[in-house]
Amino acid sequence: MSKSTEYIEVYGAREHNLKNINVKIPRNELVVITGLSGSGKSSLAFDTIFAEGQRRYIETFSAYARQFLGGLERPDVDKIEGLSPVIAIEQKTTNKNPRSTVGTVTELYDYLRLLYARVSDAYSLSTGKRLVSYTEDQILEAIKENYKGEKIMLMAPVVRSRKGHYHELFVQMAKKGYGQARIDGELQDIEYDLKLDRYKTHDIDIVIDRWIIGENASESRMEKSLRTAMEMGEGVIGIQKLGGADIEYFSKNLMDAETGHSLALPEPNTFSFNSPKGSCPDCKGLGTIKKINTDYFIENPKLSINQGGLLPLEDIKSNKWILSQIKNILEIFGLGMATPMQDIPEEALDYIYNGCHKEFNKDLKYAGITKKIKISFDGLITFMEEIIDERESYEAVLLERHFTTEETCPECGGTRLQPASLSFKIDGKNIAEVNALSLSDLKEWLSYIKDKFSEKNKIIAYEILKEIETRLQFLLDVGLDYLSLSRSSRTLSGGESQRIRLATQIGSQLVNVLYILDEPSIGLHQRDNERLISSLKNLRDIGNSVIVVEHDKDMILEADEVLDIGPRAGKFGGEILWQGKPKDLLKADTITAQYINGKRKIEVPSERRAGSGKKYTLKRSYRK
Repeated sequence: MSKSTEYIEVYGAREHNLKNINVKIPRNELVVITGLSGSGKSSLAFDTIFAEGQRRYIETFSAYARQFLGGLERPDVDKIEGLSPVIAIEQKTTNKNPRSTVGTVTELYDYLRLLYARVSDAYSLSTGKRLVSYTEDQILEAIKENYKGEKIMLMAPVVRSRKGHYHELFVQMAKKGYGQARIDGELQDIEYDLKLDRYKTHDIDIVIDRWIIGENASESRMEKSLRTAMEMGEGVIGIQKLGGADIEYFSKNLMDAETGHSLALPEPNTFSFNSPKGSCPDCKGLGTIKKINTDYFIENPKLSINQGGLLPLEDIKSNKWILSQIKNILEIFGLGMATPMQDIPEEALDYIYNGCHKEFNKDLKYAGITKKIKISFDGLITFMEEIIDERESYEAVLLERHFTTEETCPECGGTRLQPASLSFKIDGKNIAEVNALSLSDLKEWLSYIKDKFSEKNKIIAYEILKEIETRLQFLLDVGLDYLSLSRSSRTLSGGESQRIRLATQIGSQLVNVLYILDEPSIGLHQRDNERLISSLKNLRDIGNSVIVVEHDKDMILEADEVLDIGPRAGKFGGEILWQGKPKDLLKADTITAQYINGKRKIEVPSERRAGSGKKYTLKRSYRK
């Protein structure tokens, strides 16, 4: 490396409070920029060096591409030489996507999905038995062996636990020449006018052929009929002895021989909550649902509906029909739209919220007659849910924002996956259970299951497990052993997000890159801090330059080079006070050096101020 490229050379940096500074930062070393908060550390590292690196990267794009990206202003600096491609890892939780998790950000979940698609076993959700699959030849041999000398029916299951009258299906089967079907356990003739109860669930198997195994069943006829049944049953066939009650199922897919329920062979998308093939149909793979919370309906119980006391009506009060139904309900109880919300009984509120389909007699004493009031109202909650589900109006946005809370999806239990995806297990655990393990427990589990695989599966899983374990170790090295892959990215702190991105960068094995980090040690236990420093050194050792904005003493002392910026914050900072090796910093006369060498200390107060005994209560408030 020539001398001109041994350093990142910054000339005349004036961004924010920087005082026209010149600095040479050694490349391929771990460099810590320290100093008081507000002294100009980030102004040099991020707003000058990173900003210029980003600007130069954008400049490599065509003029056509740059018009969509927007121009990046040149930082206030005369020039910067020796600059490598720059990656900044800041303390920001920028990912607000509800579908983003630790597993998806690190791509560990992608490899876990691949592992389950290749070496998992499927189990029946109803019986718990392991599901099996066969080839057509294996099915034919099993029939010959299990039913030798028996009179049997070959059937194709076409409907499983679904509602409908299925008249069109029976007409279609009759036209094709099929005469009988097993409907809900009973054998029936297929007629053109056959129609089932559309509101009940049904199981329907079409009789394809009848054989006496070993006598009249020719090999070619059996193969042809079996192929027909397989096509009609989408890979599943059923065998029943004539006069018998039980049916045995065989499948090219994974299948429960006892119930006939089958599953398609797994693919990586089977376990993806971002794919229709794997996501829970209720929450669409989010793991949570938005539910209307009536606690938010009334903010000031002294107000009447006319005064805005029932808050959802403020967003939908243009609907005259809703208002008329609520008015009728209140009239039953001798109340009106001017009645304060606190005076409306619970029963009336229940009718307003959840609906009412009744006829009431209301005595009109002033007229001496009885008035019939018929209420047919599905409720304010149902009406709001319909608006929110349509998501086509500003009303929907307001209602969802103001009157819903996020709850765990009752269908998938927060796993984000559909039941079929959870039927596949490795060592008794489905992918959601593994996803919920802490990273330290996940490492132990991966080590444990290696010896549980068959020789064939060991070969299949080897490369997948190797990639998972490598990426997992990077996360453990930066002190994130307590996280799980299922943890939502939205719930991560800035420091956790930063360390995840750091682990991802270490795993990418890029070289000749300049990494800039913002106080990565925040919130770390001392043990984990040592592991973080080791990870940064590893990033340096593979051929990268690392600049860290940091206050941590251990990080400063383990650096190859230290820059101390000060002397104070704001307009009183922005100068390079000292630069050199950490061991020499102890002899310097800067504020940072004085705290590191012990000349200055932050004393623990001998007395603490007593509290006032008062408290604040935070309440959710409705705002337009």
